[in-house]
Amino acid sequence: MLFANDCATFSAMDLFDLSGRVAVITGGNGGLGLCLARGLAKAGAHVAIWARDEVKNAGAFQELDGYGAGRVLTQICDVADEAQIAEAMRVTLDALGRVDSCFANAGRSGAGTRIPDITSEGWDATFDVNTRGVALTYKYVSRHMIERAENGNPGGKLIATSSGQSIMGTNKSSDYAASKAAVNGLTRGAAFELARYGITANALLFGYYETAITAAAPPAFAEWMTKRIPLKRFGDHDGLEGLAVFLASSHSDYITGTSLPVDGGLHIS
Repeated sequence: MLFANDCATFSAMDLFDLSGRVAVITGGNGGLGLCLARGLAKAGAHVAIWARDEVKNAGAFQELDGYGAGRVLTQICDVADEAQIAEAMRVTLDALGRVDSCFANAGRSGAGTRIPDITSEGWDATFDVNTRGVALTYKYVSRHMIERAENGNPGGKLIATSSGQSIMGTNKSSDYAASKAAVNGLTRGAAFELARYGITANALLFGYYETAITAAAPPAFAEWMTKRIPLKRFGDHDGLEGLAVFLASSHSDYITGTSLPVDGGLHIS
């Protein structure tokens, strides 16, 4: 016998079922990327992690493989290297057959220099991963999605990890802020260009979450950020799981070209 609440529970679970869908997450072996991957795996999606660290990849595989019915794939990939992106895409398609959503999450901190102290090397290293890496990942994923659309199977989700710093100012972070602002522009361009294929593109402007990047910041920075955040706390990692599932599901099909702050209200403070 089923009661009304039981029926509602099953309907809600089915509403965001990602069984049979394939999601790629760059930098998905830790931090925010692994949080996103957890949600996708729990919803039944096949998950492909593209990341540089073989040991962390193995740890992510072991964790994610126990969550849902979907398969988990890990592939060594540095998004600053186009050849590695191309190979990761080839391996993913060979193993999983398709890609329905791509979370371009791999990123790095900036050089930490003041504007008068900028170096070409530091600037380029930041942009190579944070901006160029997203663009090149989208290059290979979108080629596949377009080909699929031209064969009668349109659709696809491109989701980039951006930052609240792309729309605010902080000290000694001009290269990082600029690299993420460029991602926001790429998102708008991709959304406009790829809409004809049913492909959407959005960016998530993350605020202050505890990650390897924020851990490297001075303690005073964390205090300052917490005071500025209207909700007065860091981001909730568990909450990212549902966000990932929503953005990978059909229920976000009419959302494209957005740069969404996920920051506890920091952008309005």
